Amino acid sequence: MNPYVLIAEDEESLVELLEYNLRAAGFRVDTVLDGGEVMNRLDEELPDILLLDWMLPNVSGLEVCRQIRRKVEFRNLPVVMLTARGAEEDRIRGLDAGADDYVPKPFSINELIARLRAVLRRVRPILADQRIVHGSIELDLTAHKVMREGEAVHLGPTEFRLLRHFMEHPGRVLSRAQLLDAVWGRDAEVEERTVDVHIRRLRKAVNAGDAPDVIRTVRSAGYAFEPPRAEG
Repeated sequence: MNPYVLIAEDEESLVELLEYNLRAAGFRVDTVLDGGEVMNRLDEELPDILLLDWMLPNVSGLEVCRQIRRKVEFRNLPVVMLTARGAEEDRIRGLDAGADDYVPKPFSINELIARLRAVLRRVRPILADQRIVHGSIELDLTAHKVMREGEAVHLGPTEFRLLRHFMEHPGRVLSRAQLLDAVWGRDAEVEERTVDVHIRRLRKAVNAGDAPDVIRTVRSAGYAFEPPRAEG
């Protein structure tokens, strides 16, 4: 699962350039053209990183960044601000508003990609690693293997993707719609109850024997991954 970047930018030619190059660099990309739509899109699916233009219609990128940092569920979202306002005082305002990095226009696309990756490594190191470990569960992205307490856990492809998404967002309650978008894809024609079927399969495999259940059901909301403690 490639890192998901949401681009908030209203200059269409720049959006096309960013989309093409970021996809070529291995990112999953989505865009919004209006500052007022950013928060709605975050509610639908939280990206791994937000590339945010300062001069957006309706709501400025600076105000969007402030709103993000005020909301608990978005507070740790990495934000890279992209803007033509390159003066030192503007950079300070952007960083004070909560941006993790500040890239003035015009910019080198290669440098921008490098800075996005640097922020991800610093803020979301899981995305830069080939293993995800929480307590006694280890997921190896390269070998496509899962271990719990040293024992192999055999998962189908969908259950593997589900567990990966859960482990990348520990403790966060994820709705069925969010899981469908992240694991099956936004355009997939799959019913939400399909999620429940695969959750049951995932639980059966990961919680074999007397192992505590690591998938918590949150009534009327969805599911959350609760990392198990490492034994020993």
